[in-house]
Amino acid sequence: MIRARDWALGALLLAPLAVQAGVYDLTIGEGELKLSDGARKALTVNGRTPAPELRFKEGEDVELRVTNTLDRDTSLHWHGLILPYTQDGVPGISFPGIKPGETFTYRFTVKQSGTYWYHAHSDFQEIEGLYGPLVIEPKSREPYRYDREYTLLLADWHDTKPETVFANLKKQSDYYNHNQRTLGDFIADSSANGFLATLRDRLSWGGMRMTPTDIADIAGFRFLVNGQDSEQNWTGRFKPGERVRLRLINGSGMSYFDLRIPGLKMTVVQADGNDVQPVTVDELRIAVAETYDVIVQPQEDRAYTFFAEAMDRSGYARATLTPREGLVAEVPVLRERPLLTMADMGMSHGGMDHGSMAMGHPEGSDMAGMDHSKMAGMDHSQMAGMDHSTMGAAAPKSDYAPGSGLTPQPAEPGNRLLVYADLKAMRPYADYRAPDRTIEFRLTGNMERYFWSIDGKKYSEAEPIRLTYGERVRIRFVNDTMMTHPMHLHGMWMQLDKGNGRFNPLKHVVSVAPGSTLDVDVPADALGEWAFHCHLIYHMAAGMMRKVIVEPAPASASL
Repeated sequence: MIRARDWALGALLLAPLAVQAGVYDLTIGEGELKLSDGARKALTVNGRTPAPELRFKEGEDVELRVTNTLDRDTSLHWHGLILPYTQDGVPGISFPGIKPGETFTYRFTVKQSGTYWYHAHSDFQEIEGLYGPLVIEPKSREPYRYDREYTLLLADWHDTKPETVFANLKKQSDYYNHNQRTLGDFIADSSANGFLATLRDRLSWGGMRMTPTDIADIAGFRFLVNGQDSEQNWTGRFKPGERVRLRLINGSGMSYFDLRIPGLKMTVVQADGNDVQPVTVDELRIAVAETYDVIVQPQEDRAYTFFAEAMDRSGYARATLTPREGLVAEVPVLRERPLLTMADMGMSHGGMDHGSMAMGHPEGSDMAGMDHSKMAGMDHSQMAGMDHSTMGAAAPKSDYAPGSGLTPQPAEPGNRLLVYADLKAMRPYADYRAPDRTIEFRLTGNMERYFWSIDGKKYSEAEPIRLTYGERVRIRFVNDTMMTHPMHLHGMWMQLDKGNGRFNPLKHVVSVAPGSTLDVDVPADALGEWAFHCHLIYHMAAGMMRKVIVEPAPASASL
């Protein structure tokens, strides 16, 4: 943890000396990530990966002096923080980046509190080790009580260099799909569902050049908690009866997690750093780049396993809460791997029969990415007339479309799963009103060519999104792809619309499920140029990103 520190001349950066409140020195360099089976080369901040935990105070004027000792440009982005756009840390949008051998000083006043994180916004450096937790302590007393706290920072680590991973995906999109269906699966499905139904199903997926196992883009991750794998087993202490606050951060590049602590209920008290009305659940799904704060109260004198399953069930991250050294708890068995359904393709809505679609698609077709306008044999006007906003409404226990194969399945009968509709702000939003206008963004892509975009255009082809300072804009996300996208807006809040009016929560990341529509309202209250993108790092690199420019209102508007 770093709190207003400087470093003694000639000393290692791991040995801090406090000298001036609000001044932080961070050095980006090369180092190692030490895992249970050996060390890997990694990028570090002050010699560490994950980077040291930063702790600010609400209202603090901070100065962060970031020195680059790499042989390439770098950056740090303060994820979820409300600050001047020139301090946001996105090369090419808010500043030029930090050149090798140079120091860039970020300066801003901390205007919020809660759990956040920071990471590089240059190339793939975030998943090479440049990420860390950021906690802001509030000025006033918090509306909930706890006795101790821990930060649990989730991550995914791949031994293959990210540039190589990206190149492999561009050459062969299913390069990392090691769960392709086999002849044995066809025989088993035919026995259960009938030969003709199974054949139609295979032809439908084959025509889209996809498979129901396309849950995640990449396999082979090692999943970490605070930089430690499941064998290393990060451990935190408690005394029975204590209320323990867990600050949960998903700092992974590509992985969603389903979280639970068998034997303990979790009371959610914050989402993306903002207080919410407490809601007690057994499990929650955390999207890439989201944060949740939960309070648990272990009563028994025994250990508990913090268990974070990857959404595609390819592995898990694990940690332990224990009253004393030497105790461990049972690690649950991974649940069955989910399979995509036609609901995830947006094809089970509006009475469309996916079995009747023409199967032939030209080379380079966008069918795999669900560009509906190019579907052979399908009338696009059917999709245009559908009410996307109702796609998830029929299933109150899920943020996914009815029939989705990605809907979280509880580990135990009766377990309560957190859904977005459960999130109600602790305090009503002061300037809640009807939006001045609506902008619809279709999340598009092509899995076969590994092309990800918004409205069919990748970042390099698109014009900036222009907002006017002071307006309230509704953004309607329509997910035309088969993947779940965590959409992140820099510099401004998104007020998630789940029918709770003035108590709709503020978030910096919203997860948009396949075949669904999600509405958020954005108060355009931050002048400047901001990044807006999918937080799956390879999707952002492939083009699912935009620049947002918030411009002053015309002078005549104020007369």
